[in-house]
Amino acid sequence: MMLRWRGSAECASGLIFWQRAVFFSSGANMKKFVFVFILGAAACSFLSLTAAPQVVASQSAPQKTASSSETARWEREAANVTIIRDDWGIAHVYGKTDADAVFGMIYAQAEDDFNRVETNYLNAMGRLAEAEGEGKIYQDLRMKLFVYPEALKKEYAASPEWLKKLMNAFAEGLNFYLLKHPEVKPRVIKRFEPWMALSFTEGSIGGDIERVSLAQLEAFYGKVAVSAVPSAEDDEVEEPRGSNGIAIAPSNTSDHHALLLINPHTSFFFRSELQMVSEEGLNVYGAVTWGQFFVYQGFNDKAGWMHTSSGVNAISWYLETVEKKGEKFFYKYGKEERSIEAKEITVQYKTADGMAEKKFTVYRTQHGPIIAETDGKWLSIRLMQEPVKALTQSYTRTKAKDYKSFRQTMELHTNSSNNTIFADADGDIAYFHGNFIPKRDTSFDWTKPVDGSNLATEWHGLLSVDETPLLLNPKSGWLYNSNNWPWSAAGPSSPKKEDFPVYVETGGESARGLHAIRVLQDKKDFTVSSLIAAAYDSYLTWFEKPIPCLTKAWDDAGADNPLKVKLAEQIGALRGWDLRWAATSVPTSLAVFWGEDIQKRVGADAKKAGIYMSDYICAKAPPDLLLQSLSDASDKLAADFGSWKTPWGEINRFQRLTGDIVQPFNDAGPSIPVGFTSAVWGSLASFGARPYPGTKKWYGTSGNSFVAVVEFGEKVRARAVTAGGESGNPASPHFNDQARRYSTGDLREVYFYKSQLQGHTEREYHPGN
Repeated sequence: MMLRWRGSAECASGLIFWQRAVFFSSGANMKKFVFVFILGAAACSFLSLTAAPQVVASQSAPQKTASSSETARWEREAANVTIIRDDWGIAHVYGKTDADAVFGMIYAQAEDDFNRVETNYLNAMGRLAEAEGEGKIYQDLRMKLFVYPEALKKEYAASPEWLKKLMNAFAEGLNFYLLKHPEVKPRVIKRFEPWMALSFTEGSIGGDIERVSLAQLEAFYGKVAVSAVPSAEDDEVEEPRGSNGIAIAPSNTSDHHALLLINPHTSFFFRSELQMVSEEGLNVYGAVTWGQFFVYQGFNDKAGWMHTSSGVNAISWYLETVEKKGEKFFYKYGKEERSIEAKEITVQYKTADGMAEKKFTVYRTQHGPIIAETDGKWLSIRLMQEPVKALTQSYTRTKAKDYKSFRQTMELHTNSSNNTIFADADGDIAYFHGNFIPKRDTSFDWTKPVDGSNLATEWHGLLSVDETPLLLNPKSGWLYNSNNWPWSAAGPSSPKKEDFPVYVETGGESARGLHAIRVLQDKKDFTVSSLIAAAYDSYLTWFEKPIPCLTKAWDDAGADNPLKVKLAEQIGALRGWDLRWAATSVPTSLAVFWGEDIQKRVGADAKKAGIYMSDYICAKAPPDLLLQSLSDASDKLAADFGSWKTPWGEINRFQRLTGDIVQPFNDAGPSIPVGFTSAVWGSLASFGARPYPGTKKWYGTSGNSFVAVVEFGEKVRARAVTAGGESGNPASPHFNDQARRYSTGDLREVYFYKSQLQGHTEREYHPGN
């Protein structure tokens, strides 16, 4: 499922948690696949095979309240925890044990934004419809195909004691928060259970499951036809998914210390920023997905890591040949006929009259659940499902202090959706490609569904870390990933494409990747400040080829061409442009509006031809089309803003009016200018913005979210910024106190050591006080 540039969120939910799913798709290949599937679904003939879901009234199970003994235990646990809020409202949590730190950090998250904590679990467990109604039924069904509470309870019971203690602390911290804040009314989850921490099946953010098309799922299980006509959004510009990660070796820095850029591109307000410290060796700072009890990307006093995504193929789709015999279904597997497993799943949903439920009979083969039908065959999906190992890896990497110990966590192979950039105080820098890559027969095209009846399509274990693209201390002295292929990750020192199976990377190069190389190569004196400057370098690589081709089209146009006169000033502005964004720049506005318009005109043809868009514009697009596109873009600017000579910052705005997960926008409300653009155009600093109903200005909702630059010397030193602010409460002084810094790339000092908090402490307390 793809996050659309013009869509408010994946699956039309607009919810922050689910927008991130798209950051783990395989780019254009996945989009083509989903579209092919939609065409196939138009001919669905299997619908009579599934029973019609029935709607019956139901009531939610009564919620267990805390006993006096539980309350007393939680009070004792809280006494072991100290939370220090710094002058940005960021929580620094100190506990005697790791479990104490987990108890305190999850309590602090709930203080900052309980709504986002609960919503993430509603989605992860397939219970969103209980809060938001019938429209979320198939989103819940999708999750329930993979996440079974009874199975997770068993996984929890069989977990190692140390991990159970952390899961217990997670649940107790949230329950203690609800006990101490009776004014907070959860939408659904009145009591959290330890096993719920395993519902994020990747251990991180669950993007693999959300690759399943909701439209196809509803067509299969809901007897709903899927249109074979692509939506209008298919012609719109997609916001690139993922993040930037850069590591600089000591040989390339002024102070001879390794540097790390942490720059996830997600939905805004998607993660909390905090620190966790215990007397058991935990001391980690960074970005935490709401409701999880580990730092997702960040650093400790000796090492740091940053996750990105690219085109690694970690999922397989199987076409199953199915036959019905009596009341059962069978699928072909080699020379065998195997019985398809059938199971009833109930999805509860909210109605005006209370709770109701819809029952589904769902199917699965040995490959995984059935999620669609195409060309007379059922489609199953196989992906990683190792919740205990995934949670173990996610937590233990936060305590890894060097390359060797960090690599040991990678041997668990459950960080399925990510590449990883690493740096440490020993001076090591490293790049790990996708951490979960099944070994497969390379004679098959794994970007498409394969024949499930062919035994040769089975997985044969996983590629080891050494069998995947890997870099450790490359001669270049730097490495990076910006959701592009790894074949340029360290310049001439990069891994070689021909050394690996094709399925380890199905993506390509990008304007952002070319930009990263531009700011990294041949530089030997990086500092924290200059790496920040590189991360916000304003050059827009995408326009390098198209703008000269556009100006040439104007030069070659005949004097009798009416666009020759109309566009003279615009061409002059673009001809003299240095290809750099700025809030005060008029050419940036003109170029972005033209870029969007021309991509809509020729984007589909460029994809069909397999040519990069910027190359296609020069090689294939008629010159008159380029000029007409510029004319229309100029007219749109004038219509929306009074003149095409409108500076970019008057258009591109950051606005945060409420704590709602789906943000409202209003041109009459306060907002601030943002200079950096969408990553589409090669901007390393990404701001995914668009107009909304009732607005002319463009408002950002994704892109740069948490940004940090870390130096690993004798002591760790870091600067960071978070979109908007730490709190989701508009009444808090920390709701929007970082907005100006965010919009200009003015990163603040991180208070990693307690001594740094002196003079910067707003409040010190125990949970519950």
